[in-house]
Amino acid sequence: MRWTKTTRAKNDNGRSVRLLTHIKNALYAPCVTLLDSLRALADPTRLRIMRLLASMELAVGEIAQVLGQSQPRVSRHVKILCDAGLAERRREGGWVFLRAASGEGQANLKSALAGLLAVGEASDPAFAAECAGDRHHLDAIRAARQASAEDYFAAHAEEWDSLRSLHIADGPVELALAELLGADSLGRLLDIGTGTGRMAELFADRAAKVTGLDRSPEMLRLARARLQDLPTDRFELVRGDFTDLPFDGANFDTVLLHQVLHYAQAPELVLAEAARVTCPGGRLAIIDFAAHGREDLRERHAHARLGFSDAQMNTLFNEAGYRMEAERALAGHELIVKIWIGVREQDAGATPLRRTG
Repeated sequence: MRWTKTTRAKNDNGRSVRLLTHIKNALYAPCVTLLDSLRALADPTRLRIMRLLASMELAVGEIAQVLGQSQPRVSRHVKILCDAGLAERRREGGWVFLRAASGEGQANLKSALAGLLAVGEASDPAFAAECAGDRHHLDAIRAARQASAEDYFAAHAEEWDSLRSLHIADGPVELALAELLGADSLGRLLDIGTGTGRMAELFADRAAKVTGLDRSPEMLRLARARLQDLPTDRFELVRGDFTDLPFDGANFDTVLLHQVLHYAQAPELVLAEAARVTCPGGRLAIIDFAAHGREDLRERHAHARLGFSDAQMNTLFNEAGYRMEAERALAGHELIVKIWIGVREQDAGATPLRRTG
């Protein structure tokens, strides 16, 4: 991943636009009734789409592939489901992904609908046959995603291996991080710069929900392949920049920055945004390199920062409103990997502005 510098003025302007958009949507959003939802379900294709979305998030093009229908036709069905509050769209680069509606207000309806469709499949042989065929095609999509991920890893293996050879293996770092975070639930977890989704996968069982954010569509596709077997209501993948997070304030209990901060031209902006979305008493875990002198990493791997000293990290934490809770050094080869964990102070700063994505 390569992160570009975003100015403070641009961030402030983006926040203002999002806030105004949220207010406008709240004032003018149409009221969706139960009758609207039932009408939207009165079509066999839309029933099949909702059955698919119970399994995983899918691109509109993937849904068209599974159903054997044209993408414009599927898009019309998708619009009806979204307008009825049964599904929600999310744009990621040139792709549009669809998932079952996940808002708090839709939780009961989503559960009831999933149960209804399961009963329908069990009692209606024709619908069951269609669902079985759809799942067969869905398996092919899962396999294609995995194959694409493997091809990407193979193409970049030499580049990544050259960097890994400079520091300790991932396993001991992951074990140390798990130990420092403790055995309690991580609550709502945000993995900033999720990359291939490894951290999200590692901690999914300990979190109420995992949100992975990355600005690279290619990385998000890799993460989706890794996480596609998790329940759809347990994880979410979002495209965004770590200096302008598309989330409401005080929205996460645990925030991770795993080998990401050294890409930041302005680390203080990254921590300020992390602090904005962290609940009071929530924790931030940063895994990165200790300060080093390998200037070649700037050109070869786009590193903006050559690691961080403990003094630098303490200053960054304090200025963002975190209290340093723990730190650990993991020496391997030439580069030392460090873990820093901070707690968001209860009275740090004013109430953050609400954000819309």
